[in-house]
Amino acid sequence: MTQAQRLIPALIIASSLFAGASPAATTSPWDVRKINGDDYVPVENIKQFYHFASLTRSGSTVTLENAKVTMKLNMGAAECSMNNVKFVFSKTVEEVDSKAYVSRTDLAKLIDPVLRPNFIKNAGSFNTVVLDAGHGGKDPGATSSYGNEANYNLKVANLVKAKLQAKGYKVVMTRDSDRFLSLQERVNVANAVTENAIFIAIHFNSGASGARGIETFTLSPPGVAHYGRGLVEADKIERAGNEHDSANMALATSAHGSVLRSLGNNTFDRGIKRARYTVLSGITHPAILLEGGFLTHPNEARLIHNEKYQVALAGGIAAAVDTYRVAVTLRPAIPPAR
Repeated sequence: MTQAQRLIPALIIASSLFAGASPAATTSPWDVRKINGDDYVPVENIKQFYHFASLTRSGSTVTLENAKVTMKLNMGAAECSMNNVKFVFSKTVEEVDSKAYVSRTDLAKLIDPVLRPNFIKNAGSFNTVVLDAGHGGKDPGATSSYGNEANYNLKVANLVKAKLQAKGYKVVMTRDSDRFLSLQERVNVANAVTENAIFIAIHFNSGASGARGIETFTLSPPGVAHYGRGLVEADKIERAGNEHDSANMALATSAHGSVLRSLGNNTFDRGIKRARYTVLSGITHPAILLEGGFLTHPNEARLIHNEKYQVALAGGIAAAVDTYRVAVTLRPAIPPAR
C-alpha cells in the first residue's frame, strides 16, 4: 500500500491516534508569533500536539512522521504533503532562527481537520449526498475532440449516484439531464435539503498546454484568497459555506485521496486547494468541487472518454463518502482543544 493510499485509513484512525492531543498534553504551550504580519506556530509545537514520533530536516524539507502519517513541509513553499497527498497552503512555510513555522490559519483550517476529523464540531452524521454535475444545456463546459465536459460530468454523477444508492444513501441531483442551471440555482437545490447532507460538485478541467491531473477545491476561509490570485477586500468576508471550513477540508481530503487511489499511481496530483466558487460560497452543507482531469490534455481527454476511467473516478468518490462519514462521526475521547 502506498502512502497516498494510507491517508484515507489515517483519517479513520485519527481519533485513536491523536485523541490525547490537548494543550495539557504538550510539553509547552503554542508559541504563536508574528511573521510578515500573520500568526505562525513552530513545527515543534505541531509535533508535540499531534504526537508525531519524529521531526527531521533535509535541506529545505521538514518531515514529521509516526506510524500512520508522514507530513512533509518545504521551507518557502505554500504547500505540504501528508502521505504523499498534496495540500496547498494559504501561506508559505517560513524559517526563523533555523526553525520552521506554519501559519495559524493553515494549522487550524487544514492540518487539524485532516488529522482530527472527529473533533469537527458541526460535521455530524448524514445520509444525504447532493451531487452537482457541472455545466449543462447551453453551457457545455470544457471540450475535447471526444466530447464535452457537461456530458462527462453527468455520466460520472449518475455512476456515483448508483453506487451511493446501493449503499443506502439518499442522493439529490442538481440536474439529471442535459439542462442549464445557474450557479445560484445549484446552490438553491442544495440548500433546500434540510437534513444533514454533503455536497460534491463534479467537473473536468481545461488549461494551458500540458496541464494535467486532478485537483479538489474547498471554500477559502475568510482572509484567504481564491487560488491563483492575490487577496482582495471581498476575500475577508465570511460566506455561508465558511461555517463548514473544517468539514470541507476533511471531505476534500477523503475524496481527493480516494480518487488518487482509485485512478492509480500514474495520476498526477495537483493538490487540494482553496477557491471562492459560487457553489462553494453559498452552500450550507460541507461542500467540495472535484476536477477529474483535463479535457485539454490529449492523454487525459482520451482517458476521460473511457468508461473504465469514469467508473474508477465514480468509485473513488463513492468510497470517499463512506470514509468521511466514519471519520467525522467517531467520537473523541476528550473534548476538543480550545
